[in-house]
Amino acid sequence: MDSDHQPQLKGVVIITLPPSDNPSLGKTITAFTLTDDGDQYPTLPHQTHQEEQPQLIQTQQEYHHPIQPLPPQGPQNHFPLSRFNLGTPRKLRAFVGITLFVFLVYGSVFSSTLQELKGSDDDRETKSFIFPLYHKSGIREIPQNDLQQKLGRLIYKENLVVPVDDVIVSHKISKLASSDAAAIDSSAILPVRGNVFPDGLYFTSVLVGSPPRQYYLDIDTGSDLAWIQCDAPCTSCAKGANSLYKPRRGHIVHPKDSLCMEIQRNHKAEYCEACEQCDYEIEYADHSSSIGVLAKDELHLMIANGSLINMKFIFGCAYDQQGLLLNTLAKTDGILGLSGAKASLPSQLATQGIINNVVGHCLATDIVDGGYMFLGDDFVPRWGMAWVPMLDNPSMEIYQTAMVKLSYGNSPLSLGGQDSRLGRIVFDSGSSYTYLPEGAYSELIASLKEVSRAGLLQDVSDPILPICWRAESPIRSIVDIKPFFKTLTIQFGSKWWIISTKFQIPPEGYLVISDHGNVCLGILNGSKVHDGSTIILGDISLHARLVVYDNGNKRIGWASSDCVNPKRHKSLPFFEE
Repeated sequence: MDSDHQPQLKGVVIITLPPSDNPSLGKTITAFTLTDDGDQYPTLPHQTHQEEQPQLIQTQQEYHHPIQPLPPQGPQNHFPLSRFNLGTPRKLRAFVGITLFVFLVYGSVFSSTLQELKGSDDDRETKSFIFPLYHKSGIREIPQNDLQQKLGRLIYKENLVVPVDDVIVSHKISKLASSDAAAIDSSAILPVRGNVFPDGLYFTSVLVGSPPRQYYLDIDTGSDLAWIQCDAPCTSCAKGANSLYKPRRGHIVHPKDSLCMEIQRNHKAEYCEACEQCDYEIEYADHSSSIGVLAKDELHLMIANGSLINMKFIFGCAYDQQGLLLNTLAKTDGILGLSGAKASLPSQLATQGIINNVVGHCLATDIVDGGYMFLGDDFVPRWGMAWVPMLDNPSMEIYQTAMVKLSYGNSPLSLGGQDSRLGRIVFDSGSSYTYLPEGAYSELIASLKEVSRAGLLQDVSDPILPICWRAESPIRSIVDIKPFFKTLTIQFGSKWWIISTKFQIPPEGYLVISDHGNVCLGILNGSKVHDGSTIILGDISLHARLVVYDNGNKRIGWASSDCVNPKRHKSLPFFEE
């Protein structure tokens, strides 16, 4: 190259700042240069020393140390571009133009995804709370008539005068910090534990009362009101994992309370002026029930720095439980209602301005890990989520959406309902198994007869679930028989595969291994569940993915996940560490 001729040099530098909550990670710097001199390496004046080459290599690496002041500007470093050379500026402009065109086409088809990328954390004042989901100790066999499906509805009952105790036993909790919600500068992290089989539920731990006491609550997106077994006194209660909640007289909610009036208004109950308490009854789809009185007490949420935040929380003081619900309460203390209704915990926190009305859960397949749940939108990914709109149902505020196609492998299944072209589906973490309308269920069973060719024979003697198969030797893992089953696919928005939103359920999302070494179908006939024509997605089909219920924007989203650690997503994936 002649000394009097210098190439036209163009450079690009990308600097990614560290997250605001952890500046010690340092910044990330990526740089490259482009030249129009063919395969020649870009050269600058006074840059002839060979020993500068190691510095060029380091500038392509990620630095994870605190940001240091920049050194005095000296000779610029250069990069060999043998793997990244666009030749002439015309080619460069063509490359940029094609890239912009691809983004425009992608945005027109997947506009909801691009809208997620526009989100910013800087303008949000509300916070999020992460709850661990705990695994129940002990093993129990779930008989066929004990299939957990709890799609709750509140029923008004006449006033019951319930005496309450004025004394609560002392219980010390370390690092208890009562603070205003606006002072929260971190998110709570509490894991989830549980499984589909043999326990049939996922639950988390909450601290209620002053002094605070721990209670294990079954997380249920199909229920409105949270309730805890209560000594008021208790008429019919299971032993439970912890001692009964004992309310003081001042904790009982008055009928004039707005939340009590909301519950009674929803169920067309007349206001009782002479009553001194607000009573409730929850009836579940399996005909279990819980009767109690509304109470208001302190709820303590653990945040990441180890302290606790306190806020007033209205919940059910449950003193009369009936039906199969008592079996679940042998290892838990109640239910945590997470629906979009005003009585649910996320709605109460949102009303107080503590969080945005968003709830999410991630149920792990591993019994040890369990998973987690969160309240608030700080842990909602800004990318990679599939979103569908919620259906508005004023009479029952459950997480429901419309679907256009259901198929087993390549075989379509009936949607049922009044409109055969449009089905409805409910996301219900309170249900252990998944339920299909009778038509789709019958067609699925007929399709599954083909597994007999693989040597799997139906075993009617297994009491765990209605449909089970046995092999020549005991089955130890779903991995062993997965090739003989197909994926269930639910399509939303369009029947066209390419542009539709899909919720795919692999064999491990609808099969369980029983104690007898058989493989059993975790999909049940839903003809007598809900309205009989709605698909109920239970825990078995929800695990191994993050599921988010965004009540503020009326949408439901999901993404595959190992459900081990929640992550804050503040940028695009290629800018994250």
